[in-house]
Amino acid sequence: MSYAAQDFSFLLGMKGFSDTLLKNHFTLYQGYVTNTNKVMDLLAGMLKDGKQGTPEFAELKRRLGWEFNGMRLHELYFGNLGGDGNPDKAPNLTKRVAAQFGSADACAQDFMATAAMRGIGWVVCFEDIENGMIFNQWVNEHDVGHLTGCNPILICDVFEHAFMIDYGLKRADYLTSFFNNVKWDVVEQRLETA
Repeated sequence: MSYAAQDFSFLLGMKGFSDTLLKNHFTLYQGYVTNTNKVMDLLAGMLKDGKQGTPEFAELKRRLGWEFNGMRLHELYFGNLGGDGNPDKAPNLTKRVAAQFGSADACAQDFMATAAMRGIGWVVCFEDIENGMIFNQWVNEHDVGHLTGCNPILICDVFEHAFMIDYGLKRADYLTSFFNNVKWDVVEQRLETA
């Protein structure tokens, strides 16, 4: 069994994101899918050949987290784009973050402040499945910083490839465009299916 890249071409023409940027980003995502499959095949071959105790096996096991999370985070990111940015389409989330943060705007400001931090990575709004709390978390790289036992509900890519073609170093402008294109009904659905 292997993974297949999803088609996100429906995002082409999205306001605030050039087709050039999106096509490059799709190609990068497809590389994560390809590499996830390659690493999984290599690991299966090593197990079959009795090489699971080797340093190469250990490094491939570590690499799988990078490739797999790169694939999955991009799917979640593209999946929560293409909307009209209207948070009214996520009434349960809006109610929950207002109760926790004082207002939905305060939660959005926390998300934006996290996304504006220096560095490369992701910002993920997680729901703690155990107690329902909401966290806006910096995820450094793809495989570092995830909160265990939490459901990712809103994902923003803040690696330079996600915005530099269109925005240069103006990350804040990219983040504004990101929020203007969030598909909040998808975010709401992720919250409800956890």
